[in-house]
Amino acid sequence: VQLVESGGGLVQAGGSLRLSCTIIPVPFDDYSVGWFRQAPGKEREPVGCIMRSDGTTYYTDSVKGRFTISSDIAKDTVDLQMNNVKLEDTGIYYCADTICANDMWYRQTDHWGQGTQVTVSS
Repeated sequence: VQLVESGGGLVQAGGSLRLSCTIIPVPFDDYSVGWFRQAPGKEREPVGCIMRSDGTTYYTDSVKGRFTISSDIAKDTVDLQMNNVKLEDTGIYYCADTICANDMWYRQTDHWGQGTQVTVSS
């Protein structure tokens, strides 16, 4: 399985950005994808995940109400819609396959994408 992120870029604080993770190929119907990010000088942290079969999602507290993860079955992508972005959302965003079954989903991952840079300006 290969995961490829796209959609990163520069966005002003308060603005929106949409990231995509393309899954090549999708191995099974209840495949789950998680999003992570790594800010400069900090450890990588989980953002949220989705189980593609039923749309179950989990989010870290810092992005709840601002970020939304969705799955496009036809395009084999998982998107991360980022709204009302803040300076602290700056970082490299990665997608990875996981098991999106509870709020500890981030502990189990397998394949990772190469990451896409998101920079939030003031």
